Amino acid sequence: MMRPVESTGRRSLIWLPALILALTVGQLAVATFVPGIERFEDKAFGARLAAYPVMMLFVPAIWWLTVKRKRPDAEVPYLAFALVMLGFLVDTTGNSLDYYDTLDWWDDLNHFVNWVFLNAGIGLLVVGAVRPPWARVVLVAGIGSLLALGWEIGEWYTFIRHGTEIETAYEDTLGDMTLGTLGGTLAALLVARAKRG
Repeated sequence: MMRPVESTGRRSLIWLPALILALTVGQLAVATFVPGIERFEDKAFGARLAAYPVMMLFVPAIWWLTVKRKRPDAEVPYLAFALVMLGFLVDTTGNSLDYYDTLDWWDDLNHFVNWVFLNAGIGLLVVGAVRPPWARVVLVAGIGSLLALGWEIGEWYTFIRHGTEIETAYEDTLGDMTLGTLGGTLAALLVARAKRG
């Protein structure tokens, strides 16, 4: 018989990733469909509206297909899912508040902090059986570096290659990949510490 999540003594956090997803999609819809908002122009918000929800739900879907199907009584890691999704909300909110164009440091901060969130969530999902502890750090930091590279390729393809930022793209891309890798490494250290034992 399946054991409900609430029976573990902890309250279900299903509302947290659901709220993050709803807030992100709502802002993306406004950016895509409300005309005349200058801060959203030339930033591929139509592509983001299509891609962000898919990327946000990718990790939970993989978990559900690989873990929940094999172990129906497994507790759903809603906090890990929320951490994976949180960077997309931060990015979208930063655009909604026009921080990318008004705060010079905002983009750099996001590439670091959002990779901490993303890789902490992924790390909580994947490191449980990894031994020794140092291998957990290498695994999560490596995932962070690969995701930073993938993100930069996506940015280049969707709006840099034909946009106004092409002159500074090389330096910006290297900086963003470095910050993403450092954020992934910090997440790896935090997850390894949290999963000690």
